[in-house]
Amino acid sequence: MSFVNLVSGGLDSTLIGVIAKEDQIKQFPLFIDYGQRAAAKEWATCQAVHRQLGLPKPTKMDLSGFGQIIASGLTNAGMDVKEDAFTPGRNLLFLLTGSAYAYQVGASSVAIGLLAEQFSLFPDQRQPFLAQAAHAIAAAMGRPIKVLTPLIEFGKADVVRLATEKGISGTYSCHTGDAQPCGYCIACLEFQLNEGE
Repeated sequence: MSFVNLVSGGLDSTLIGVIAKEDQIKQFPLFIDYGQRAAAKEWATCQAVHRQLGLPKPTKMDLSGFGQIIASGLTNAGMDVKEDAFTPGRNLLFLLTGSAYAYQVGASSVAIGLLAEQFSLFPDQRQPFLAQAAHAIAAAMGRPIKVLTPLIEFGKADVVRLATEKGISGTYSCHTGDAQPCGYCIACLEFQLNEGE
């Protein structure tokens, strides 16, 4: 088995990579620049964390034109990074391009770092979307490419706990791309909510 890991330099995708390395599963890390505000910071962090943890060197795909046209708080600094966070089509874009890359490199699956459904805010983070996306991908590629969600039973507190146990540090998860996390976006708030647990 081998898989494309959709990586961002954040804790969730890094944890998936570390678990795969421990289980000796071949992985192809893919970073997608979809025009997100944090792209430069995420990419720099992604490369550094992969080097530090001995993970395979990530490949970068430039789809930045997507975010130049599809405006959200994640792609447009003039919008609210939390209230306007939904970026229509983002996870479908990730799964489609990840699957195309999997097809190219001969991998059987693509992994996305979604957490348990009770923590999902958007329709493209839930099971019905994932099931339909897998069918569409199989039709588009002419063969099944599994959509893996290795953290789907986890909440953010579980991810933080396991990542700490595995010595993962130096990741970046803020949607603004600023040097210091904003403390306001959805990614930052997830961490703050779990500090008290």
